[in-house]
Amino acid sequence: MITPQEIHSVKLRFGIIGNSPLLNHAIQVAMQAAPTDMTVLITGESGSGKESFSKIIHSLSLRKHGKFIAINCGAIPEGTIDSELFGHEKGSFTGAHEARKGYFEVTDGGSIFLDEIGEMPLGTQARLLRVLENGEFIKVGSSKVQKTNVRVITATNVNLIKAVEKGKFREDLYYRLNTVPIFVPPLRERGEDMVLLFRKFTSDFSERYHVKPISLDEGAQNLLMRYPFPGNIRQLKNIAEQISLLEQEREVDAQTLSKYLPNDNSRLPMAISGNTQKSEGTDFSERDLLYKVLFDMKKDMNELKKLVLESYQNGGLNQSIIQKHSGLFEDMESNFTPSETQESSPNYSVPLVLESQKSSSPIDEHDYEDETIEDIIHEEDDNSLSLEKKEKEMILRALRKHNNKRKYAASDLGISERTLYRKIKQYEIDQ
Repeated sequence: MITPQEIHSVKLRFGIIGNSPLLNHAIQVAMQAAPTDMTVLITGESGSGKESFSKIIHSLSLRKHGKFIAINCGAIPEGTIDSELFGHEKGSFTGAHEARKGYFEVTDGGSIFLDEIGEMPLGTQARLLRVLENGEFIKVGSSKVQKTNVRVITATNVNLIKAVEKGKFREDLYYRLNTVPIFVPPLRERGEDMVLLFRKFTSDFSERYHVKPISLDEGAQNLLMRYPFPGNIRQLKNIAEQISLLEQEREVDAQTLSKYLPNDNSRLPMAISGNTQKSEGTDFSERDLLYKVLFDMKKDMNELKKLVLESYQNGGLNQSIIQKHSGLFEDMESNFTPSETQESSPNYSVPLVLESQKSSSPIDEHDYEDETIEDIIHEEDDNSLSLEKKEKEMILRALRKHNNKRKYAASDLGISERTLYRKIKQYEIDQ
């Protein structure tokens, strides 16, 4: 059992400031995982301090005397990342004038930290999976299999599950990396840690440039803790240094602090429907909002179909029908009551409207009597279909279009072939 004193000792050793329960939990998980050789996936927003946790894991592990290398996968071009990680032989590609060892060979017996793992190309992901499963790799331009004993720690600020669904990240690699997950909380969820970090950054600045440190009054502290800080710790440090440099008064109030906080409305509460608002920690994507709009439109259409059907069956609109479907008229600008509508228009009968159409063509009469109402009822049944059934229909249509060739059907549907295979098994589709 890891004690609070041990967690505090790790904070002092690695310069971690804060007492947030979420932060303490992340440190505790890192300390528990460190003595093992299990792969660790560190998730969190950019600038939240994920690299510090990789150093904690390596320094407290049995490999602490081995090499530790941190690699940003997003900063290495796709054409050279295989050479960087696994090495290459002389003459294997243009410019390869001599053989080179890769990071997995150099760090044998140590640890390697792969930051922004979500940016790694799919081909390199396959090579990495082989290292994780068998400890084997092959240099670029070579056919010789080499062994390595490296502890892999990864980090990302993207949702890897969504990346898997889009075919941008291998599903088997995700589960192989996510043996021990560690979530580093964003700064906006750490409460009073913001004030402690601000004080630390201004104190460091004052020592470096021999000036009096900045202090915040109570109003400024409250404002600081309410700000979302999309750039997390990096953004807070920049703001602290700006204020330390530019402000003559060393005690800063809320009005002065607000000048250094950029306007950021992207994380403010947003009205969704009625009094429903976006709560803290909830992130509505544009797709979620679009789905909601479409479902609301579908609901109104269903209500309108029922209104038409009931008015036809009852010989026209009447007060009881209008009251029953009053939700359709809530957003109309004109203020009227059902009784007023009935008096001004005593009986707008749907059959009477269609009567003029029947006189022009006998075929219209047949279509209306034999098909129109049935179609309405049939569409009511169709609207009860679940999203899963719609998804199954789309998969069947794509498979028929491409003669049951999963590769092309998956490409047409915009999903990976592995995801399509899983969906085929889930819906028990016979090919």
